[in-house]
Amino acid sequence: MLLIREIMYCKPGKVRPMVEKFLAMSKLNEQAGFGKMRVMTDFCGERYWTITSEFEVASMQVFEQMMQGEGITPELAKEFDNIMKGYHDLVDYGRREIYKIES
Repeated sequence: MLLIREIMYCKPGKVRPMVEKFLAMSKLNEQAGFGKMRVMTDFCGERYWTITSEFEVASMQVFEQMMQGEGITPELAKEFDNIMKGYHDLVDYGRREIYKIES
């Protein structure tokens, strides 16, 4: 089992719109059968205005299939696109961390 962590560093004042996008995307992920995604914001940290989402996948192959949109209906794909439209205007940059869950 792998834990996928997406970390986005937002522009000042842009955290809430990005959180709303992530929460909407989380609902679509569940509809698509990808499981529940946890969305978190920073309370304190090295850099302010950080949003982190986490979800689990069985393997890298499953994650790669998910990233390629396998198993997503055209309707869900369109909703994903609509939700994430303009998100580059909200973030400075982001990164991804992938961890193997040991226990």
